[in-house]
Amino acid sequence: MTTGSTDPALWVGHVIVCGLHDEGLRIIEQLHASGVLTVAVDDEPDPRLVAAATALGVPIIAADSRLPESLMAAGFAGAVALICVESEDLHTLATALGAHDLRPDVRIVVQLRNAAVGRALADLGIRVLDVAGLAAPSIVEACLQRGRRTIVLGDDEYVVVDTLVRVPGTLRELYGDLAPIAVDRGAGAGVEMTPGRDLPVSPGDLVTVLGSQADIEAAGLGLRRRRIDHTSSGVVGARGMRAPRRRRSWLSDLFAGIDRRVKIAVLALLSLAVVSVGVLLVGYEEPDGRRMSPLDALYFTIETIGTVGYGDFYFRDQHWWLRLWAIVLMVVGATLATVFFAMLTNMLVSRRLEESLGRRRITGVEDHVVVVGLGSIGLRTVEQLVAAEVETVVVEAEIENQHRARLRALRVPLLTADATNVDTWNHLALDRCRAVAVLTSSDLVNIETGLAVRDRLGERWETVPVVLRLFDRQLAGTVAASFDFRHVRSPAALAAPWFVGAALGLEIVETFYVGDQPLLVAVLRVVSGRGLDGMAMSQLAARLRVVALRRADGSTVSLPRRDTRMAGGDTAYLVGPYEELLRLLRSDAARITAP
Repeated sequence: MTTGSTDPALWVGHVIVCGLHDEGLRIIEQLHASGVLTVAVDDEPDPRLVAAATALGVPIIAADSRLPESLMAAGFAGAVALICVESEDLHTLATALGAHDLRPDVRIVVQLRNAAVGRALADLGIRVLDVAGLAAPSIVEACLQRGRRTIVLGDDEYVVVDTLVRVPGTLRELYGDLAPIAVDRGAGAGVEMTPGRDLPVSPGDLVTVLGSQADIEAAGLGLRRRRIDHTSSGVVGARGMRAPRRRRSWLSDLFAGIDRRVKIAVLALLSLAVVSVGVLLVGYEEPDGRRMSPLDALYFTIETIGTVGYGDFYFRDQHWWLRLWAIVLMVVGATLATVFFAMLTNMLVSRRLEESLGRRRITGVEDHVVVVGLGSIGLRTVEQLVAAEVETVVVEAEIENQHRARLRALRVPLLTADATNVDTWNHLALDRCRAVAVLTSSDLVNIETGLAVRDRLGERWETVPVVLRLFDRQLAGTVAASFDFRHVRSPAALAAPWFVGAALGLEIVETFYVGDQPLLVAVLRVVSGRGLDGMAMSQLAARLRVVALRRADGSTVSLPRRDTRMAGGDTAYLVGPYEELLRLLRSDAARITAP
């Protein structure tokens, strides 16, 4: 990198980030942590984020990135990459096309939500990423607590499994040749990343291992297919099992959705009818001495209440007390019938309005996931839950939300309400849900909603995963520690490594969490004569692990040993924190360093 000036226009070898928003700041932070010189461009930068970027020593060009002069002022002529994460797709599209026209050779990485436009840009060699799509899998995994995920590396498929240690021993003794990815000892002890196989573990430790499906099953981690108990954090080998709930019948769901006043009116009518049938059976007598059958009594009762009067039965020749009963039956019956039909009409009309506005009570759901917030991340999360055949319910405060049509296509129930209001959760069958994901774009709203859910869950708080989306990293740590939120996720933090890696030439395959630590699965091509050529596995950073090595001749070494060496032409698949991966990348390629 060449820079002898404070003017970014004269810099060489730096990265330009367009869009100083949530994702933009996270990308800048990670570039800075990796020692990469960075310039930010935004025509209306958020003062709060400006302060954070300035504290890192990152220059900010307050200009429109769509204009060539703005990019040139940020040193685009000497930049190695441009990352555009503007909040509007149209702005991103214009910036990407303009940058491509100026320098077709530069790496351009953009965030786009529109798939069709993204494919068109990809055809030009521009790398297109979607923050929502990148973050959603980790959110879904936190909700479902399946304790296992599948990763495709080249032509091979690997499985990552979380398992609780039952008996003491070393990782090698317990899990053989499976690659240990992390050990979480709980109780605030932190997570040990990519430990050696000789590390001793104790009962209750949570171990994350990786291997092929055959190896996983050989280790006894994939043979038993059963429901995961939320009390054990959703891990394989959990202590206990959730008993499957019997699904309620449609009749029960229908009755539960009827207004209480309508139920009272129906009960009163039925009680009146039962009493009337009894009275008629005892007292009604025809001139020839014939008495009513139960069916006749019921028929005459309904006829009288309904004021139909066909003339086949009448009270004229009956005892005086029976004629008095007829008066009571007609007056009370007609009144109750009128009240019932009025309430029924009101309920049907109200239900129709509620359905039109998305405010109807959610009934008939069980073992479902409640998603709060129907933004791009909320929608991607819902789509992946539906694809996993998990029943899902959505809460959204805005009536005019643009994604409502997509929800209708997915047949996902929607409640339009304020999720911070505790009463809202009366409509969401919270006592029967399996998880809650709070994914609005406001940190404050998410915290308020999470606390409302915690209050309503009561004793189930420990067993039901509540996933909280928070942008502010320091706030996330404070909230998790103070309020016992165990699944705090930052989509910006999850997606940022993908953008940084793409800008610097690192191909990222997967992102997932172990505890509160995000891990990346990445691909590195070993080039002859560079840093990785001839490097042994034991020489890698302590927190990195090569899980597969595809040789230049097409053969694959799965879970290579410590003495295995890489060679030019190989493709290495690594797992570890993004900081370590970027350091490895920079040690292998031409260096991009800060002055």
